[in-house]
Amino acid sequence: MRTMKINGRIIGHGCPPYLIAEMSGNHNGTLKSAFELIDKAKAAGADAIKIQTYRPDTITLKSDLSDFQIVDGPWAGRTLYELYEWAHTPWEWTKDLFDYAKKREITLFSSPFDNTAIDLLEEFDVPAYKIASFEAIDLPLISRAANTGKPLIISTGMASQEEIAEAVSTARKAGCKELALLLCVSSYPAPTDEYNLLTLLDMAKRFDVVVGLSDHSLENHAAIAAVSLGASIVEKHLTLNRDGGGPDDGFSLEPQEFKQLTSSCQSVWKSLGTVTYQRKASEMGNVKFRRSLYFVKNLKKGECISSEAVKSIRPGYGLPPKFLNEVIGKTLLMDVSAGTPVDWDKISSRETQS
Repeated sequence: MRTMKINGRIIGHGCPPYLIAEMSGNHNGTLKSAFELIDKAKAAGADAIKIQTYRPDTITLKSDLSDFQIVDGPWAGRTLYELYEWAHTPWEWTKDLFDYAKKREITLFSSPFDNTAIDLLEEFDVPAYKIASFEAIDLPLISRAANTGKPLIISTGMASQEEIAEAVSTARKAGCKELALLLCVSSYPAPTDEYNLLTLLDMAKRFDVVVGLSDHSLENHAAIAAVSLGASIVEKHLTLNRDGGGPDDGFSLEPQEFKQLTSSCQSVWKSLGTVTYQRKASEMGNVKFRRSLYFVKNLKKGECISSEAVKSIRPGYGLPPKFLNEVIGKTLLMDVSAGTPVDWDKISSRETQS
């Protein structure tokens, strides 16, 4: 389960990180902005752009009761219905968005929030599904998404180890063969110091899945560090303008920042490389500047080499310093001058007899 494939792109161990730009509600209600976000995601080097498929009536009730009031956070003062009415991606855009993403040669997939959303997305042969962190405990939804046979990504924000295990078991029992878990802190924005990125290592081993990070922090530090720990997927919100006033704009990356994220993640992944102790290609020209043994006095043929006559210095054209004790006491086979590198051709194989 340590690799998966989305739209032909292999994701997992040994592969470059898969960068997902989350559109969410950052289109701010206009299809033109949604298209522009697809353009910006492509230009920033994202592998995919993700939308969210729900309507306010498929995710909550239209109610003013206290249970449905948002009293803190970036959306305080609204009801849940008002938030999702404001933030949702109109379902009539779905075909246009898939067509445009295909034209721009970038993968588009979605987070469905109920079975009707999956039914809609299946009409467009969506290449993968993402289960949002708030839905990670909705086992029937996970089962329905897994039953499509598509690769499945589950965000684990707020979920306990037991709840994650239930989600993974549900997905596999429903036929999911390609599964990823994203470490996530479901606050907006999320404090970087709450990510506990070492959990990625345990998560990969414990559940035998591709792992990644769904990052809601305002910087890129957590995402870059996650890649260094083996995260194969990085998801981050993308906006055209952080000050645009939309539901998710305030904790999203602007295009240039997302481009920097992509570049940094790719660089960090390349730096991981493989386990090797071989000399690197870029080091070859500097070997000559290593320390080696040099004669530091003028000596005549037949003289005994004393400790004062040889030193370990730069450059590296002489014998390695580890041979210093073997050189001292040997007899010279020729005259040498100070600044001459020490090599075996100049030295007898026997110590000078006293």
